[in-house]
Amino acid sequence: MTGLRSDFEPGTTRWAMRLAQWTALGIPAEDMAKPKIAIVNSSSGLASCFSHLDGIVGPLKEAIRAAGGVPFEVRTAASSDAITSAGAAGQYILPTRDLIASDIEVAVEGALLDGMVTLASCDKTTPGQLMAAGRLDVPTIVVACGYQPSGLFRGEHVDFEDVFLYAGHVATGRMTVEDLAEMAANAVTGPGVCAGMGTANSMHIATEALGMALPGSTPVLANGPRMWEAVAAAGARIVAMVAEDLRPRRILTPGAFRNAVAAVLAVSGSVNCVKHLQAVAVEAGCDVDVIALFEELAGQVPLLSAVKPNGDRQIDEFEAAGGAQALLYRLRPFLDLDQLTVAGRTLGEVLGGVDVPDSDVIRPVDDPLARHPGVMIVRGTLAPDGAVVKRTVADDGIKVFRGPARVFRSREEGIAAIRGGQVQAGEVLVLSGLGLRGSPGMAFTSAFVFALDGAGLGDEVVVVTDGQMSGLVNKGLVVAEVAPEGALGGPLGLVEDGDVISVDVEARTVDLDVPPEELAARRERLAPHPAPTGCSWLSVYARSVQPVARGATLGA
Repeated sequence: MTGLRSDFEPGTTRWAMRLAQWTALGIPAEDMAKPKIAIVNSSSGLASCFSHLDGIVGPLKEAIRAAGGVPFEVRTAASSDAITSAGAAGQYILPTRDLIASDIEVAVEGALLDGMVTLASCDKTTPGQLMAAGRLDVPTIVVACGYQPSGLFRGEHVDFEDVFLYAGHVATGRMTVEDLAEMAANAVTGPGVCAGMGTANSMHIATEALGMALPGSTPVLANGPRMWEAVAAAGARIVAMVAEDLRPRRILTPGAFRNAVAAVLAVSGSVNCVKHLQAVAVEAGCDVDVIALFEELAGQVPLLSAVKPNGDRQIDEFEAAGGAQALLYRLRPFLDLDQLTVAGRTLGEVLGGVDVPDSDVIRPVDDPLARHPGVMIVRGTLAPDGAVVKRTVADDGIKVFRGPARVFRSREEGIAAIRGGQVQAGEVLVLSGLGLRGSPGMAFTSAFVFALDGAGLGDEVVVVTDGQMSGLVNKGLVVAEVAPEGALGGPLGLVEDGDVISVDVEARTVDLDVPPEELAARRERLAPHPAPTGCSWLSVYARSVQPVARGATLGA
């Protein structure tokens, strides 16, 4: 095979060094001229999300060898929202995404490998791997490694989302510690990502819509038969992609991102998909405004599925109903069907052979569950550069709200106020200074929202924050990722207790009713945000992170 990046001329220093190192690994000399394929294993023993990935590597290596390639396992950082969010108020979660992309760059680009298969699991692994694919532009297939099986709690279905939610009820006495412990012990019965339409499953589906996952491979049960079929198919296909020189930037086009946004809207996917898809576009050098796509398509793409936390359906029902393939088939009127996929065929060609089972789980576009957008971009004097709002399929929550602000500078301060009975119905609760630079890393504010729900205030107040939310949060009205962020002088950082804030979901507005001259005076008094110092990853991240409009990618 010609044109391999890894095929160095015999007798050169690089060839000799590789021969010496790889002979010691048991790789025969004749394999030096074969395609070298990275298996990107974002594995960790810290969480069940990743606990099965090591077991996938062996069979994937066999599939790559059988196709004529030489596999090399490389490892990256891996963060679990459930575990890694404990330190630094959850600030490590989002920055891990960019660390994963750079980990991959070091291993794959440093060794000039010819292609890669990435094992995608928890929330930040999928976007990090897609960002690396766009950045390096080497043939890549993303394999979604599946969702976790759920359990039973006193005869009723229980999953990780329920644990996440009810933990907020303990502090207010609505659930005992003993009951919560029993629920937690039964919620997760195997490896894989959270069993709901959170960020992980949303991004797995978006990856297939982008064309970067093999057709029919999302979502799947971890260690289930369809996952193993996808693993075997990816091992064979990646070697062919190297021969065809089919690279990610031929796939990651504006039309592909439009397709992914449509898919996310149709399932009311995680709000985190907005910044992740924008980050992938930035890394791929694709000139597309993902936020604008969400704004444009919000009024067009209907809601076709209601998997938890958006409704009562389970993710295994979504898989049984045909998964992403069935969803995309239903969405054909809204899709760019000429987009290329890793299968080497266009999306239209792929969907031409899809057999969609009869099911109410994924509805046809002419008989949707709802026509309002599940993910919305809102703007106004409080969020000139936009913010994001999540709506359920039932959409029975707050639509219009106007009230006085109560300002908190950390989630801990806010939770303490809830527990102390200081939060009152009718207030707009502002969590400011939790953005990309202010945290740094965009602090995790989900615990605050669940504490409100536990206190019975979820539908009595509105939350406005420049922090981020878990993809499993769908309680109350939360306006998140407000831009520009408060720490950098955005209007959110100028809000004082008692200021009136208005939110109108249908009009997609969020406004601060304070005169511009008063805001200017407050900005003059605002102490400048201290420049980050030191060598820690969060300090490095804070010095280089770009705004959400750029996907929170790293730059100058």
